[in-house]
Amino acid sequence: QEQLVESGGGLVQPGGSLRLSCAASGSGFSTKSMGWYRQAPGKQREFVAGVDGGGSTRYANSVKGRFTISRDNAKKKVYLQMNSLKPEDTAVYYCNSQISMLTTKTFGSWGQGTQVTVSS
Repeated sequence: QEQLVESGGGLVQPGGSLRLSCAASGSGFSTKSMGWYRQAPGKQREFVAGVDGGGSTRYANSVKGRFTISRDNAKKKVYLQMNSLKPEDTAVYYCNSQISMLTTKTFGSWGQGTQVTVSS
């Protein structure tokens, strides 16, 4: 079973930036649609951003224009560049190894998550 390891979270002030990374194992990475999701305390896990094998992207409305998802197939990594962070972006961020870009449903493995806290 594929394993995913997220990193790059931390504490940042409002307006700041962070770059999250998700390292994947296993085969077929370059053909998979990968996604970032987040879960805030007391809330359900929600879709943040997705990127398919061809590089097409999709974003939640709440992060459009502030977050950028990208991938490096040679390194089997997916990134989430987060700019202009807001307190409401505070959550544990997870990546998933296979998602539907159409419905944002998830079908793949989850990583352990990385905590992002936006606070002054």
